[in-house]
Amino acid sequence: MESSFATVGLPFALAVIMFGLGLSLSVADFRGVAKNPRAVAIILGCQIVVLPLLGFGLAVAFGLQPLLAVGLMTLAAAPGGTVANLYSHLFHGDVALNITLTALNSILALITLPIVVNFSAAWFLDTADGIGVQPAKMLQVFALVLIPVAVGMLVRARARSFADRADRPVRIASGVLIAVVVVGALLGEDRALEYATEAGAVTAVFCALSLTVGYVIPRLAGLSAAQCVAGGFEIGLHNATLALAVTLTVLDSSEMSVAPAVYGIVMFPLAVVFGVVVTRIGRMETGRTKTTGPSVHETEYRRDRP
Repeated sequence: MESSFATVGLPFALAVIMFGLGLSLSVADFRGVAKNPRAVAIILGCQIVVLPLLGFGLAVAFGLQPLLAVGLMTLAAAPGGTVANLYSHLFHGDVALNITLTALNSILALITLPIVVNFSAAWFLDTADGIGVQPAKMLQVFALVLIPVAVGMLVRARARSFADRADRPVRIASGVLIAVVVVGALLGEDRALEYATEAGAVTAVFCALSLTVGYVIPRLAGLSAAQCVAGGFEIGLHNATLALAVTLTVLDSSEMSVAPAVYGIVMFPLAVVFGVVVTRIGRMETGRTKTTGPSVHETEYRRDRP
């Protein structure tokens, strides 16, 4: 079952999800870097530098088994997923910034993901384990990422009305496929319950901290409220399907897939809690400005709102 899932089901699911991402992107989204270069640099810095360090620290602190630790590190290096755009919209984040970040993140992952995976495999695994990153398979995975995105962008450029109509059905299909991928990965591992129990707490903590880092660091850097919300969801909601594609097809390890699979379950309720909390923070700050006048932070927030 695991072999069939990894060779047929997972690539198909990843392709559909990335095609859906492409339907929401245009070349102009990449030009969005010029509009918010500081916000993009700060949030991508959190993704590329802070999250792998956070994943490594948690793996060591929780004493994860080596295979589970590599799976967590792979998840930490995975870019933000399309779900981040949806949550950002629901909780009044800067969606345009999310789209730009997701587009750039998917490209940067071509470089950063193999580096993190190779480092974590070398650190946590003995050479006797015989597990290493296979360049040919890694290229296949990224072909499954970039080609569907490019096709989706082409469809949007040539037939925007069709892309708009197809966006919602494809998003729903993507959500269903994510659930199927997560269940398939867990069922493919004989010791799924044991591993999920061990990885569950650290994965939940990682998700909660990722959401927090993505919000707090941009806030400390003086970004607007909407940009901070966008950063929280972009950094906190990873592309678990891509992480599963790497662990199952490149690293050929169902044990490594447990952390991404568990994350694919816990990230949704934690994202809702995060969204409610930051919304309340925003309302409290708005209430204070009614008596003290708008702060620079609130003025920027209003300027960023459509």
